[in-house]
Amino acid sequence: MTVVTQILNRMNGITKPQRKFLVTLFMTMLVTRGRLNFLNLSRHSSVHEKTYRRHFHKAFSFVAFNQLSIMQAVPAQHTKLFAQDASFSAKSGKHTYGLDRFWNGTASKVERGLEVSVISIVDVEANQAFALSAQQTPPHLTKKKAEQTATRIDFYLEHLAATAPHLPAAVKYGVFDGFYAKRKFVSGVCALGYHVVSKLRCDANLRYLYEGAQKKRGRRRQYDGKVSFDDLSRFKKTSGDESHLTLYTALIWSVSLQSQVRVTVVVNTKNKEKPRYVVLFSTDTELSAADIFRFYKARFQIEFIFRDAKQFAGFSDCQARDQEALHFHFNASVTAVNVARLIAQAEQRTAAKFVFSMASLKQRFFNEHLLNLFIEQLALDQMAVKNHPQFDYLRKYAAIAA
Repeated sequence: MTVVTQILNRMNGITKPQRKFLVTLFMTMLVTRGRLNFLNLSRHSSVHEKTYRRHFHKAFSFVAFNQLSIMQAVPAQHTKLFAQDASFSAKSGKHTYGLDRFWNGTASKVERGLEVSVISIVDVEANQAFALSAQQTPPHLTKKKAEQTATRIDFYLEHLAATAPHLPAAVKYGVFDGFYAKRKFVSGVCALGYHVVSKLRCDANLRYLYEGAQKKRGRRRQYDGKVSFDDLSRFKKTSGDESHLTLYTALIWSVSLQSQVRVTVVVNTKNKEKPRYVVLFSTDTELSAADIFRFYKARFQIEFIFRDAKQFAGFSDCQARDQEALHFHFNASVTAVNVARLIAQAEQRTAAKFVFSMASLKQRFFNEHLLNLFIEQLALDQMAVKNHPQFDYLRKYAAIAA
């Protein structure tokens, strides 16, 4: 794991045993099939189950590790955004830290389990995302405005504020799905010095700004009617990056956000009999409609982090119940996806478009691990085996194309 070793060598305060463990951990996570819990990890490595349990309670700065990973993976000249989203993780039992009722997007309903907030850096040009920080949502946070206690929106803002010092200096925009388009959250992000790109409801309460002459007496007129999405004649029309997409943009007053925002309505006429639209916005009133659409579309890359972490990096497989071990596990899971991307990037030798498949990489790592076991346990000549014409075929056997 040269990639992991190089990054760890650039970090301070890591003991030699912890350094050795982390290299083994990420290698084993990419080799292990099935559930990535303590028992199964120990079956695929020389490290005992109790050693995994012990090290999962030791502090490690995953955010610093991921920060260095992102600096290595994303070219400085590329446009970078940060994306924040939360993901549900099923968990049984009664004594696990963080158990509460959270929204499960897969089931489209609220279920009992855990929730993890993840902040990632999105490379717009390469259309890929790297996890920066994962933080478990505390339980029993109120969702009611009337109760003067901390809410989940407060937690998401606290997570962002704690992670902000590790964001690349070039990052100016944060992209979020429609859940985060709330006045409290948007104001909090802007107070941290970032602009928001997000989505509004299709029936959002918006008003045109009055630009005509003002009367000499009385209060100045601010608004010029309510926005109707059936009539976009007062919006500026631009073409999208696909023939069936049309962008309409205008500077609008948002009643729910209580601020001026740059609104972009994306109309999809693929089905000409029933056109569809979404309403995007940015707190940067100078941002173009094309960039608002491009930035929001890039937000979806964070969903692939959740997908790969859950399917291949054991995101929901932790055997621990306490807060420290769960925090280590969730961060190790999303970091393993970053490591896999770094390895795939380092192995690409052509100028072709980078294509990443976590399934393919894990299959190849498992094959290599198994071949090395055969060489070791059967006392075979390592040079003879690895120089055999069919070795590369066996190494890539059953690998899945992205």
